[in-house]
Amino acid sequence: MEKREFRVDNEYRYTRTGPGRWIVSHMMRHPLFPIVVVVTSIINNYAYGNIQLYVGHGFDVITKAGWLAADLLVVVAFIAGSAITQGLTGVGRNIAVEFLAQRLERESREELYGSLLGKSQTFHGRQRVGDIMARATNDMHMLNLMFSPGLMLIVDSMLAMVVPFFMILTINPALGLVPAIFLVLLSLTLWDYNKRLTPVSIGQREQFGLLNSSLAETISGIEVVKSNVQERYEWNKFTGNARSFRDYFVKQGIVEARYWPMMAFAVCWGAALFHSLLLWKQGTISLGQVIAFMGLFGTFRFSTFISLFSFNLVQIGIASAGRILEFINYKSEMDQNSAGRGAHIDGRVEFRNVSFAFDENPVLTNVSFTAEPGQTVAIVGQTGSGKTTLTRLINRIFDVQKGSVLIDGVDVREWSMESLRSQISFIEQDVFLFSLSIRENIAFGVQDAGLARIETAAREAQADAFIRSFKDGYETEIGERGVTLSGGQKQRIAIARAFLTDPRILILDDSTSAIDSRTEDEIQQAMRRIAQKRTTFIITHRLSQIRWADHILVLRGGEVVDQGSHDDLLARSGDYQRIFALL
Repeated sequence: MEKREFRVDNEYRYTRTGPGRWIVSHMMRHPLFPIVVVVTSIINNYAYGNIQLYVGHGFDVITKAGWLAADLLVVVAFIAGSAITQGLTGVGRNIAVEFLAQRLERESREELYGSLLGKSQTFHGRQRVGDIMARATNDMHMLNLMFSPGLMLIVDSMLAMVVPFFMILTINPALGLVPAIFLVLLSLTLWDYNKRLTPVSIGQREQFGLLNSSLAETISGIEVVKSNVQERYEWNKFTGNARSFRDYFVKQGIVEARYWPMMAFAVCWGAALFHSLLLWKQGTISLGQVIAFMGLFGTFRFSTFISLFSFNLVQIGIASAGRILEFINYKSEMDQNSAGRGAHIDGRVEFRNVSFAFDENPVLTNVSFTAEPGQTVAIVGQTGSGKTTLTRLINRIFDVQKGSVLIDGVDVREWSMESLRSQISFIEQDVFLFSLSIRENIAFGVQDAGLARIETAAREAQADAFIRSFKDGYETEIGERGVTLSGGQKQRIAIARAFLTDPRILILDDSTSAIDSRTEDEIQQAMRRIAQKRTTFIITHRLSQIRWADHILVLRGGEVVDQGSHDDLLARSGDYQRIFALL
């Protein structure tokens, strides 16, 4: 079973060895719908062909001497019955294919979303958010359109050739000559058409992903764009990507303009009329049969024309499926290990000769230390020394590559991912808040928390006063990433969220950098109270926080060059003295 950090319960197993097989495996999850589509299409086209046969028969009736109105009424009744049958089966076919298309889009989106939730931070760090959104929305919708109307039209148009062809043979086998030649020519020209269209469809989807990701990146960083007066640069970049996307549509138009099947049909249509009239002149068939034959051959025209549109939808759908499957099949480095250890964490953290690298660039080298339960450990060092990466190995945002990280004497890789992460809280300098109410943001890690517990956590984080100053209080809606709040307010909400989860291990990564000194002192007092019962790691440049740490790690170039108490390090460590002097 593939590794994933999150797995949906009772997940349906699809075939993921290629876009085509993946699509078929989704379709076969609902086998009734494809059967209904094929059966109703056969009946629908037979009913339409029957209309042409009876129109021809009607000509034979009225060209005979002494014909009666009753004979013509019988013909009209059969034509009306066939038309009604055609209409009803058409409705049934359309309903079935639409249900199939909607379910495929829904289930594919669920599969992709579950897969994205299970991917590691390494995967998400390498992807552009805009490209992920393009695949999760537009590419998904292309799958829908591939089935309805794309594949529906292809199936229907194929049967609109096969069924009338056999009905032509029932009139007279000799009439099958020109239709047979046309079907061969159609197959060859469609093969050539799809061969030229495939790379254009793939390039079109890739360019759309690039266009979308570039736009999302610009909007997310709009403050940086404006502060550096780069609006013109971003405009030129976007319009350049948009022009490249447009160029693919031009290429598509050129391929479609050279659509030879319609030329083949036009030539064969004329040949069919000549051949049928020749047989009539020889007395082999009647004039009504000529009319019926031409009516049946005329059904090929719509099928030929619609393939210009339907095959393009299928090509785009397959290209989109390939882009979606690329993300789903991306191998994750970590597994949720649902059968792993799920005990209560006491808080003893031990690093044993830990090394870690990003893309073969060393970040941590041979790191070893021990933090006892209830201790506060401060991590200091210059920018880029590996402080944040070290803490992210504790809750397995990243996995060690050499050595081991142990919690309560058990390697973190042997813990259940859910049990491990649910007992560790991480507060970063760059706080992420959701477009929800303040109450929901604080309770994000404890969904069943009551308002009283939320307010208590907010008071401990010194956030209750400013929250109540808002008109809607705890129900105040905040913008994405908390754009309606100040930096200090966002950090206090994040701290309240951590207090509410009551973690056994608390990691604070410069979490009070945007808070004024007075508020920071109040928050630190609250932190000291809760830190007495849990292991706390602090990454900070504030002397006031470093001083009260039980243990201090000094990092340089990814290595622990010294560790100990503040007084000991200040007395013996040149690195710590230099850092302390800068602070």
